[in-house]
Order: sequence, then C-alpha cells, then structure tokens
Amino acid sequence: MPAGEDREREVCPVCHFVHYRNPIPVVGCVAEHEGRILLCRRAIEPRLGYWTVPAGFMELNETLEEGAMRETREEACAEVRLGELFSIVNLPKAGQVHFFFRAALLDGKFGAGPESLETALFGPGEIPFEDIAFRSGVIALRRYLDSEGSGLSLDTVPPRSPD
Repeated sequence: MPAGEDREREVCPVCHFVHYRNPIPVVGCVAEHEGRILLCRRAIEPRLGYWTVPAGFMELNETLEEGAMRETREEACAEVRLGELFSIVNLPKAGQVHFFFRAALLDGKFGAGPESLETALFGPGEIPFEDIAFRSGVIALRRYLDSEGSGLSLDTVPPRSPD
C-alpha cells in the first residue's frame, strides 16, 4: 500500500510507479424513431445473439457525447441527435460506469454494423427484456420508458448480481 493511499495498488518494485486501475466508462444511447426504440442484436461476445442498445467503451480523446454517437454509427449504422444524459449505471464488479443518453434517429435510417447481427425498432411493449444482453441496458431502457424527461437517474448493479 503506497503512502497516503487507502488501498493496495500495483506498484513497480524497481521504479515505484503506481499503476492505478480505474473504472472504464461505457457510453450509449436509447435512440427513438416515431415512438419506437432502436436495438441491436450482438454479433460478438459477450452475450452473442442478445439485444442491446447501441453502446460501448469510450475512446481516448472523445467526449461522452461523441462516444455515444460513434457507438451508434458503428453498431447500428445510424446517425442520432443526442438529448439529455438520463441514466448512469455503476457496475463495480465489472469495473465500469455506463452513461446513457436520450437520442432521436436523424433520418430513420439504420442497419447492422460489424458488431451487430441485425438491428430493429421496437415499440415500448415489444422490447424483448428477457433477451437484453446486459443489466445496465435493461435499467436504461426501463428508466427511459418510465421517466421520460424526468432528469438523471443513478443506479448500481449490486456486486453479487450478474452484469
């Protein structure tokens, strides 16, 4: 445990450099078009074949907003106009924090990117919640449907539950 720290850290025994391991930000959006929500069926692991909102890891030198729009382009071949940040989900077990924006498809066009088997629009009562890839996506979708325009929510997936 380095001096002044409150937990053990990885420290180089030669140069004493402290390697901090910090949470990884994930960004995405719940994109809507004419009352229907855009979902992508995953073509990659983890959770191959399950549905998800367009989301993924942030890249260096991009903002939350840029990352959410990039992920939507990559996974759903779609351009969006971002609205407000409405959901933050802590995943301490996975070492991640997920940020979700409200969004609108700009032209209604979408398709399957390299990480998606297919993409589709779902009405609120058609969303396949039992086949959503990750708990954070379920949380974001439910927050989106239950609290349209009511501000930001903060949730945590408990460490002992599946992500």
